[in-house]
Amino acid sequence: MDKKTVLVTGGAGFIGSFLCEALLKEGNRVICIDNFSTGHVHNIEPMLRNPDFQFLRLDINERFDLEAFAELEPFKVKFLGIQEIYHLAMPTAVKGYEQFKMQILLANSAGVRHVLDAAVKYKSRVLLASAGTVYGSRAADPDGVDETELGIVDHLNSRAAVNEGKRFAETMFATYGDVYGIDAKIARIFRTYGPRMPLFQGHQIPDFVLNVLDGKALTIMGDSGSTTALVYVTDIVDGLLRLMRAEKGIGPVNLGSDVNLKIEDVAKKIMAIAEREVGITYEPQLAHMIPLALPNLHKSKDILGWLPLVRLDDGLKKTIDYVRANKLLLTNGG
Repeated sequence: MDKKTVLVTGGAGFIGSFLCEALLKEGNRVICIDNFSTGHVHNIEPMLRNPDFQFLRLDINERFDLEAFAELEPFKVKFLGIQEIYHLAMPTAVKGYEQFKMQILLANSAGVRHVLDAAVKYKSRVLLASAGTVYGSRAADPDGVDETELGIVDHLNSRAAVNEGKRFAETMFATYGDVYGIDAKIARIFRTYGPRMPLFQGHQIPDFVLNVLDGKALTIMGDSGSTTALVYVTDIVDGLLRLMRAEKGIGPVNLGSDVNLKIEDVAKKIMAIAEREVGITYEPQLAHMIPLALPNLHKSKDILGWLPLVRLDDGLKKTIDYVRANKLLLTNGG
């Protein structure tokens, strides 16, 4: 009775595994759900020995009943319930998007419904990991987009299952909150990096790191003026924890970096930290790749007391060290 039971969908993924670790460190019981579409068992392996951690391999796009799993009997879910639910489950591949298109579509609709139904059943606080892509293409506003910005998203383009899907998922969260009175929160997460990001799936930072370590040229989709904004994974986890604890009815909250960076400069910084010099090539940006908006962070700072703390150099060093230490395992798909 002295511990909360927390459910994390997509808990074996990049952000999800760090979130599970943070929740365990706080003294919670954690139920991690994942189907390993883009997550990996290596991300949660150290936690599997913890009696307060239980992993369930299942697809949230299918209906599930937590009380039907014998593995969860020590958690007494039927009697003690679930106090918090973090919904992060959604395949994140960029290059392999076509392979996961239907899973992504369902994760943002049927999967969201199943998670919200569980929140209603247990009267849980529930949080959606939405994305900065709901704002559409980057605006010229130097102050970035705040949470009142409606944005424009092409709901029929080739990647609409992600961008429009997140918008619909937010609508579902808001509607369930209105109809059932549950505490449903929305985090709009912007570009995040760090250890455990999957390789070879089009994620810029880990692929840059791997190329540098292999002595191969880096490819930037765009030109020498292309920009990005990066926030380290543990900062995002801190923001998610703060948002879950925040007052009910807070509305969507941006979590990301408002510092604009030239991608070319980030690439050179990776080379400097890794102490390896490689070439940089440029290719035309893919049609579906829109420059992401910069977030306005006034709400997260004023209400949550949150802002990114990890310096880019420190975060990149941790990412490089992780890829270097796990390179053989990661590249062999083990």
